[in-house]
Amino acid sequence: MVLSSIFVLTACAPNFGEQEEIVQETEDDSKEQAIIPKYNKAGYYQTPLSQKEGEPSYKPGEARGVVAENLNTRLDIDEFETGLMRIAQDTFSPDTYLFQEGQYLKGDVINSWLKRQKTAEEAKVAQAELDEKKKDEKYTELGLNPALPEGEPSTLEQRNQDNPIYLAHIIEHNYLIRKDDDAIQLDGMVIGLAMNSVHYYKQKDGFEREHKIPRDVLLEKGKEIAEKVLQRMRNTKGVGNVPIVFAIYEQEEKKSIVPGNFIAKAEVKQGSNSFGKWETIDEDYVFFPSPGGTQDYREDAQRFDQFKGEIESFFPNYTGVIGKAFYKNGEMNYIDIEIPMQFYSKGEVIAFTQFVASEVMEYFPDYISLEVNIMSNSGQEALILREPKQDEPTVHIYK
Repeated sequence: MVLSSIFVLTACAPNFGEQEEIVQETEDDSKEQAIIPKYNKAGYYQTPLSQKEGEPSYKPGEARGVVAENLNTRLDIDEFETGLMRIAQDTFSPDTYLFQEGQYLKGDVINSWLKRQKTAEEAKVAQAELDEKKKDEKYTELGLNPALPEGEPSTLEQRNQDNPIYLAHIIEHNYLIRKDDDAIQLDGMVIGLAMNSVHYYKQKDGFEREHKIPRDVLLEKGKEIAEKVLQRMRNTKGVGNVPIVFAIYEQEEKKSIVPGNFIAKAEVKQGSNSFGKWETIDEDYVFFPSPGGTQDYREDAQRFDQFKGEIESFFPNYTGVIGKAFYKNGEMNYIDIEIPMQFYSKGEVIAFTQFVASEVMEYFPDYISLEVNIMSNSGQEALILREPKQDEPTVHIYK
């Protein structure tokens, strides 16, 4: 998953060798020149690059930067985006489709959808403002989060618990397909809905409070919001009748040391305005060592503790080993391990890296992807990577 984002986001580097020149049809029915870099790692999406003044240029999403404003942690930001690409592969194969950041939902549109709905009184005021400007139109509610009633009889706490902000963010990804005339066009879309597992609000004195949202409630509200977003997407210029996959993401609380995860998805077929069956997504991020990791995945937790013990016995300046594992359908898919150490010579770095490389091959099953980052106060000292079924790990020691 980490490599997936790297291959997409670094696609604007200029040296790709032989490239394929194509024409891209845009949302306003115009056409622009683009290229597709020839290099591609199997299993990842290629990304078309716009041709501006003869130079390749990455085409960012219309809502670029909005995601960082609305999600709680950098972990959730990364997982929400890269996880959505992972889900897309079940419907839009990387062998057939090209990836592009969303070009149809602009930042101001998304921000308007994330707001609370207006109360009846607020809607009256909004309509009066339109009438005053002599605009022959009626106020249209855009906010997808529930309105927050004002005043008595309920308290501020009760009003927030009854009407939490469910929807934190919306992200759009586009999937393009080649046509017979060396052109590419939109042929699929994935919409991610990031939902809050915790609603944060402030009391009148400024003290922040929180209200936990149960998953079943979060999921029900996510499906209701998806219905509304679908109708709006069908009315968005350029989207037309392409198939759209919706995925619901449960955002973790602010203090979490692991990201949230996707919990459900559904596909809207080409030309349809209704959802197929919602499918449960069984994904989970787990931190090792932790009580939760031991409780939910005891065997893996014991394996990690044994590996950690080997590190402790080898090196006198040991400071700690931490791991973040990703589970899919109850089985570990990959683990990212970080080892911070104090080194006094390059020889120590080399010896320790060789030792760790041999230990990860022994303690972790060969069907998972694995990454080990060995750090010191000076920065990263070494990197160990192992793909599933790889006989030997890839080891890099930084100079």
